Amino acid sequence: MIDPLAKVDPSARLAEDVEIGPWTYIGPNVEIGAGTRIDAHAIVKGPTRIGRNNRIYSFAIVGEDTPDMKYKGEPTRLVIGDDNIIREGVTIHRGTVQDRSETTIGDHNLIMAYAHIGHDCVIGNHCILVNNASLAGHVHVGDWAILSGYTMVHQYCHIGAHAFSGATTFIAKDVPPFLLIHGSPAEPKGINVEGLKRRGFDSDTINALRRAYKIIYRQGLTVDDALVQLAELAAAFPAVQELADALRSSTRGIVR
Repeated sequence: MIDPLAKVDPSARLAEDVEIGPWTYIGPNVEIGAGTRIDAHAIVKGPTRIGRNNRIYSFAIVGEDTPDMKYKGEPTRLVIGDDNIIREGVTIHRGTVQDRSETTIGDHNLIMAYAHIGHDCVIGNHCILVNNASLAGHVHVGDWAILSGYTMVHQYCHIGAHAFSGATTFIAKDVPPFLLIHGSPAEPKGINVEGLKRRGFDSDTINALRRAYKIIYRQGLTVDDALVQLAELAAAFPAVQELADALRSSTRGIVR
């Protein structure tokens, strides 16, 4: 299953059915799980652990050193879960000791061509990064979030679950879950209603999130005052509680 033109370091640990295409390089301290396929001309450096049933397309560079000036060659990690698709030209960097020492990608994600995931990022499950979306270091992306093409995310930003950014959005502050955002800088445009419907959210929950959005963004309230107004709604709807928790925990401030 390993093309004779590929170069695989003897210390790499590959499941028996892993497929490696020609002119691909698999470096030392790399572990690749069963069912994973890596196409021609890709590069995987370690320490990196890749789970089961992933597909990595040509010219992707996975597990490379970060260009962060603080990085001095420490043995940091990249951990990728199962059933991810990493398309052509994607770049994913390992972590730094100044943060978690690890970049983490969950399961069932689609990372489209030429997207970039910087050091110490944490990507959840079922996320989509469309072509040329770029995450600086230390970015956290929640489950089911979608970042459209050319979305740029500043370091340390948190993007909540089920959030959606329009194309060419620049994100410099935290994005609460369930939001639809667009612009440079990013501005809130409403709740990601279509995405929530596709994922089975009921109409009562969606309407509650719409009411919560109006409290946060349409009444001229501070975040603290909005949290007070959200309390009763949050007690009745877990999704609103998740939204309130994101406001409460934000350290960068939220898109407004």
